[in-house]
Amino acid sequence: MTTTACDRPEAAHRSPRKGSELDVRVIELSDAINGGHLLIFGTVTDGCLVRLHSRCLYGEVLGFEDCDCGPELEAAMDLIQGERAGVLVYLEQEGRGAGLSMKARGLGLGQRDGLDTFESYHRLGLNEDLRDYKVAAHALAALGLRRVRLMTNNPDKVAALEEARVEVDIVPLHTEPRSEAARHYLAAKRIKRHHLLPE
Repeated sequence: MTTTACDRPEAAHRSPRKGSELDVRVIELSDAINGGHLLIFGTVTDGCLVRLHSRCLYGEVLGFEDCDCGPELEAAMDLIQGERAGVLVYLEQEGRGAGLSMKARGLGLGQRDGLDTFESYHRLGLNEDLRDYKVAAHALAALGLRRVRLMTNNPDKVAALEEARVEVDIVPLHTEPRSEAARHYLAAKRIKRHHLLPE
């Protein structure tokens, strides 16, 4: 069993969440496009819970209900808190890597023309998903992790970790859609991006 430690003790603290406290250490992932931060909770070992999560201002902060980002993040953190250990890789990949402004344009176009966000991105001349998880995967490998339980429905994240020689056990995150728009978005992710979601 591999035990890892953060090399930046100054970026460590304890924080309360839902009635208990979590020890958290933070490591920056310096990459202009696919960077973010590793948040390491407790003492992580091989087989620990891991969530690769792309920032979503609308779903996580503003409480908008047309995606599953906020509920997925909360569900992942609940599982990590239950075990008092795990890693959240929080990536600055708003709008599937297109940024907040392009995401907003895509949402507006989709609402006007009856398109899902993948179709909207194509109409705007964008790839439907611009994200890359190599930086995150190599950061997890650099922690000494060789096997993780990855909380995800996205096969691209699984593939990135496996390419970095990190063995993956998938822990699906199925949340109840909070709106009809969210239901359509989940269906589009399942059909067009092959996410592991129920029909």
